[in-house]
Amino acid sequence: MIKQFRVTVDGHAYEVTVEMPEESAAPTPAAPPAPTPPPVTPAVAAPAAPPPPAAPKVASAAPAGSGAVPSPLAGRVTAVVVAVGQEVKEGDHLLTLEAMKMNTFVFAPKSGKVAEIKTAVGDAVEEGQALMTIQSP
Repeated sequence: MIKQFRVTVDGHAYEVTVEMPEESAAPTPAAPPAPTPPPVTPAVAAPAAPPPPAAPKVASAAPAGSGAVPSPLAGRVTAVVVAVGQEVKEGDHLLTLEAMKMNTFVFAPKSGKVAEIKTAVGDAVEEGQALMTIQSP
């Protein structure tokens, strides 16, 4: 049996055709239902489970307005496409990170001048680590 589905990924709709295995013509006999075990009543009430630990707060990579460009993920720097002193516009490609055999482009969060590059090709970086600094014009 072939079925068609419409799948939307990141706002883009795709038509997908899926082939489903055919149901066998002869129905298989249903297994008899398993007997239900008798209810168990505890002799002593179990203590209440402790609440789950609170998730640690993630510190922001850099204070607002500092111009630091944080790493969006942990990975390895595979390309730095800007130089210190270069003027960049918001959205310009700054560098490329590789994680799990996938490349992630890091773009300028604001316009300005590249003041400092804190990583080099081949460096391993952590999520939130400052990769470079952009000074506002």
